[in-house]
Amino acid sequence: MGRDLLPTEIIRQSGEDEQLVIQEAELAVTAGPDRGRKAGLRQGTVVVGTDPCCDLVLSDPAVSRRQFEIQTTPDGFRLRDGGSTNGTFIDRLRVTEAVLPPGGARIQVGRTRMKFAPRDERRSFPLSRRRRFGALLGESPAMRLCFALLERAAETSSTVLLEGESGTGKEVAAESLHRLSPRTDGPFEVVDCGAIAPSLIESELFGHEKGAFTGATATARGALERADGGTLFLDEVGELALDLQPRLLRFLEKREIRRLGGRETREVDVRVVAATNRRLEDMVRDGRFREDLFFRLAVIRVQLPALRHRRDDVPVIALELARRLRPDVDPRAWLDPGTLEVFAGHDWPGNVRELRNVIERLAALPEIGARALLGVRDDVAAEERPGEGTADAGESLAELPYHEAKERVLGDFERRYVARLLELEQGVVARAAGRAGVPRQTLFRLIRKHGLSGLRKG
Repeated sequence: MGRDLLPTEIIRQSGEDEQLVIQEAELAVTAGPDRGRKAGLRQGTVVVGTDPCCDLVLSDPAVSRRQFEIQTTPDGFRLRDGGSTNGTFIDRLRVTEAVLPPGGARIQVGRTRMKFAPRDERRSFPLSRRRRFGALLGESPAMRLCFALLERAAETSSTVLLEGESGTGKEVAAESLHRLSPRTDGPFEVVDCGAIAPSLIESELFGHEKGAFTGATATARGALERADGGTLFLDEVGELALDLQPRLLRFLEKREIRRLGGRETREVDVRVVAATNRRLEDMVRDGRFREDLFFRLAVIRVQLPALRHRRDDVPVIALELARRLRPDVDPRAWLDPGTLEVFAGHDWPGNVRELRNVIERLAALPEIGARALLGVRDDVAAEERPGEGTADAGESLAELPYHEAKERVLGDFERRYVARLLELEQGVVARAAGRAGVPRQTLFRLIRKHGLSGLRKG
């Protein structure tokens, strides 16, 4: 008799071929404004909150944007609160992180109650042997699963839908898919559906003839025409206006275009790769995205995991980013093991984009240090390393409730970090905000919060 499988584990089939086996589960809303909504674990993870990119989107105003997430691990289904304001409760007990009972659990957030139920079914996913796909890096099972899908997609001209949070590398994945496909010698065109005015997006995609509208002083080719023989990357396709979606659907069905204001129909050979950080299924249900277009786009679906779901990849990616930033310097000379350890322990809400920004700031401001940039206090870090520094501060923090201790640490970091920024920029808030990569309003709020004064707006 074979042994019982863990909730998630890698199974070697033959030779070097491996599969990731994941136990399925369902999260269902049983009470509250969104009663009846359900979500399964997509590749072993479900994220719950009011943010449109969550797997289970709630409308309860007492719920945070990313309230909590459940991830399948070898130890079981692990729930982690996302730093929510009102807390996440399991059987009336507030938790920040917990392994859910094998038989399921009842979860409450705000006015919403949910039931989490594991299933007996398990799904198997083939894993790539590679640790790189084009410019994408990763040794974790989550990324090797992505690589396996992308490798198969690269061999075809099928439409691909890339899904994942902002900053997970969807555009990098799209360009790598193009470069490793038979279309590599053709053009790679990018259209950001969320960054172009709705009145201009149709012209950007399909082109226009002279005089087609006010300001059309010359004929212009659209992105679909420019991408003939290559790949068109539609970023943030969930932002595409509902009245324009039928035109894109017709193109995907017939591979023909007609410029705005024109009569001539042209055939073009274009592979479409779309990306979104939204749940298109939810948008279809709410009438904000056409179901037939969704199915046309989702011929091959690839979910790019958040960085917090593949922490083992963080040091590898950090060293690669540092190598690109300063190719003449060994990255380990300024990203020491302690820094990489701090990186691996961070949640990275901005994903790879945030990691890249932190490394760039660290290169420009090495005196601040990675711990300060990420809000890790030096005395707490010293307490975690035996024989270095004093443990008094860490011990005193341990006497406080978790959220109070967290607020104290973050508050101290904010005060020191903002004060140092203002010192470097001679009190000019605009320049300090630019250096930190945050809006000026955010910096003004922190200045008022910590009683810093004598500042200039710039």
